[in-house]
Amino acid sequence: MNKVKVLVVDDSAFMRKAISTMLDKDPLIEVVGTAKNGQEALDKIKELNPDVVTLDIEMPVMDGLTALRHIMMECPRPVLMVSSLTKEGAEATFKALELGAVDYIPKQLSKVSLEIVKIEKELQEKVKTIAKKKGIIKVRRRKGEEAVKITKFEGKCQKRDLVGIGVSTGGPMAVQQVLTKLDKNFPAPILIAQHMPEAFTGPFAKRLDEICKISVKEAENGEVIKSGVAYIARGGYHLRIIQKVSKIELEVSKKPEDALYKPSANELIRSIALGVGKRAVGVILTGMGNDGLEGIKELKKRGGRVLAQSKKTCVVYGMPRAIVEAKLADEVVDIGDMAEAITRNLYI
Repeated sequence: MNKVKVLVVDDSAFMRKAISTMLDKDPLIEVVGTAKNGQEALDKIKELNPDVVTLDIEMPVMDGLTALRHIMMECPRPVLMVSSLTKEGAEATFKALELGAVDYIPKQLSKVSLEIVKIEKELQEKVKTIAKKKGIIKVRRRKGEEAVKITKFEGKCQKRDLVGIGVSTGGPMAVQQVLTKLDKNFPAPILIAQHMPEAFTGPFAKRLDEICKISVKEAENGEVIKSGVAYIARGGYHLRIIQKVSKIELEVSKKPEDALYKPSANELIRSIALGVGKRAVGVILTGMGNDGLEGIKELKKRGGRVLAQSKKTCVVYGMPRAIVEAKLADEVVDIGDMAEAITRNLYI
């Protein structure tokens, strides 16, 4: 098996060395070169033809976003952004994903920069995964893009009134593709557990709110959920629902502390299953691993509907694969058709 060839781009000599060392520990990865700015990166890509590029955002001479635009135009290939854990870093990262980057990985920029080694395994797995992508995922919301019209379901009885979504690697653009196509009068609340650092979820929700017809916000503890609003789980916290007599409230909590992911798709969807049962639609989108599987099992047991993203449209076919192989999916749907499928499944 051929090794994945990687070009590491960062203006920090420490970061170039740290990332290169972590990648070289994997026998299936070879760092073929490094670059300290965007212009040097473009020259090295043409010279070395790497399979994957890890790209910093803030660099002299040519910054990461400018370099990314050139890469996508002149020598397209999978790009993994290395993002700082700041509000500005988050906003730049989401812009990079819209420009064509496949995914991102956060880096720690504090004085204890050696904490970077904590991302070693995730970095290796992401590089190997995105190297397998045959095409470059480029998602831009087109002006005038039609939302799913609720009017097409007039005359049908709405059977479900809550949507839960679990998603991880490749998720920001998948979620964007779904939410931007929903009508402003979407007749249910949407709760989303996206594996993402705490510093990123607020800017992620704000960016989506600016481009979607529905409202999008970061979930707050104790708030009452409303139709036509998507609630993004806060990074580092679990999101669950509490069913009360005439309303449903959100619970934002760090417990259980030992969960592999925070937020956890399992915690979210299990709480939805226990709270509203057959009134819910559970959706599992692109991501590594199988988070969401146990929650979906509970939802199916209680009569809820389940949708899984198709393999061909996933950045990583891990979480949806677990649902499909367990024969829990009522429908397997391309990401471009997911908004329509979610809306339709509120009525069937």
